[in-house]
Order: sequence, then C-alpha cells, then structure tokens
Amino acid sequence: MSPNKVRYLLFFQYFGTKYSGVVRVPETQAVLGVENYLERAAQKLRPVGKVTFSISSRTDAGVHAICNSAHVDIERPPDKPSFSEDLLVKALNFHLMPEPISIIKAIRVSEDFHARFKAISRKYFYRVVTGCHYTDLPVFERNLCWAASESHLDIPRIQEAAQFFVGTHDFSGFRSTNKDTPLKSPVKTLLQASISPSTSLLPNHNSNLQFWEFTFKSKSFAYNQVRRMTSALVAVGLGHLTPQDIKLHLEERRRPVFPRTIIAPPSGLFLKEVKYDEEDMKSYTTESRRRSPGDT
Repeated sequence: MSPNKVRYLLFFQYFGTKYSGVVRVPETQAVLGVENYLERAAQKLRPVGKVTFSISSRTDAGVHAICNSAHVDIERPPDKPSFSEDLLVKALNFHLMPEPISIIKAIRVSEDFHARFKAISRKYFYRVVTGCHYTDLPVFERNLCWAASESHLDIPRIQEAAQFFVGTHDFSGFRSTNKDTPLKSPVKTLLQASISPSTSLLPNHNSNLQFWEFTFKSKSFAYNQVRRMTSALVAVGLGHLTPQDIKLHLEERRRPVFPRTIIAPPSGLFLKEVKYDEEDMKSYTTESRRRSPGDT
C-alpha cells in the first residue's frame, strides 16, 4: 500500500428506515444504501483515487445500527499529512449532513486489517411492543419496534425457549434464502439469546404498552436469522408454539409453523455492536502509528 495511504476502522450508526440497506447499490436506484452516502462523504475529503468501504455487518432495508463498522483506505496527496482519527470523524460527519448517519469513532489500523473477518462477535437486539395495534403506537416509535400483539407475552416460556438457541446449531429452519443472497453455512454458534424489559422512547407513554428487547450474540448470523428467531419466540410467548417446538425445529432443521407465520419486520431490528479482540486492536494501532510517525 502507498506510504500516503492509511487504513482506518470506522464505527458508525444510522437510522435505517430511509435506506435500501447498509451496502452500496447503483446510484441510479431511487433508494440508496448507507454505504453510498459514506463513500460520497469520503470523496469530498479530496483523496487520491476512489474510496471504497468494506462493511463488517450487512443490514437490510429498514434495519438500524447503533454501531456498525467498516474499514476504509484513504490516500492523500504527497504534500498532505494523513488524517488524524478525530479529524476524520469530524470531517466525515460534516459531509454526511443532513443524513441520519454518523461516524462514532475512527482507529488507524494496519493495511491487512479487515473489518468483517477480524470481528469476533456481533450483537443485535430486536424491540417488541405488546398491548396495542400498530396504528396505536406513538408516532416516534413506528419505525423503531414491532407491535407484535395486543396480548401480553408469557415471558418465562420465551426465556425457556430462547435457551435452546444458545450453542452451535444448524439454523436452516431459522433463515431466509433468495436469489440475491449466497447460500452460506447455516451452522452458527449463538453466544446469547435473551429477553429483557425495555422502555418507550417517550417518558409518558401509554401504560398498557409493554416493551421488550430480544438480544442475540454470535460471531455471525444467517440471513434473516435474528428476525426469524424473534418471530418464533413471540409465537411461543403468545402460546402458538411451545419451547419444545423450538428445540424440535432446530434438530429437524425445518421452519416452525404457527398461525400467521411471519418473519418479524425489519423496523424493530438494531445492530448494537461489533466486537474486536482488544489486544489485536492495540497491536494494530501501535504498528500503524509506528509506520507513519507524526501523521496524527
């Protein structure tokens, strides 16, 4: 890599409702991806050549991220110093306005660092609300949760069922496939599957509403796995499935069947964090700064 080119690991967040997903799509499309706007902002920094982002975790249209990550190489002209981490964050955020996308942090890393393959875990949570119909939701919540039912959920049954997801399993019954999604191994190791009480974004919300967060952690997930696991657990909480049904469908690698079988909508899904090995990150950061002293 050119001595004037620096690789950065960027952590960023976005409100996903208005985008086709996180990954870049052709600029001719009416609805663009978050990556399109990230690359537009980076090009306004006047780098040498075209800047491309390598996204760590793909999210679909309507899905949000509290923290996603990507690596990017930025080369500046020979007479310009490389960007410091803080300056890069400020400059990119300036050029991202008014989009609901924000860079949280930048870290200089070595030229062989890869945001996707170096990630050791990813954590998602899904916001579910019960006690109302979608049309009764506060307007500020309508793209940030799933109004799953007017009935309340049996939380102990959900907690029992969720534990069957933990560990290494073939999740063929809890993923989606389509012509645009390459078939990857359905065998995944889930490190966490839990449900906990949550709150509304509005302090004085309707007391009949109950908010819950379904949290899942793994190194990687199959396509739509989190949304399908969530809908199955909600079905358990409503009495349409039993915890043992979840175990059975995992073992038989077939999709659960219950009344109004659905995949939970994208609006309630959030990518919460992408984790990297701390020691690995420290060594990369030290190496990159040693390689380019004085640039920050």
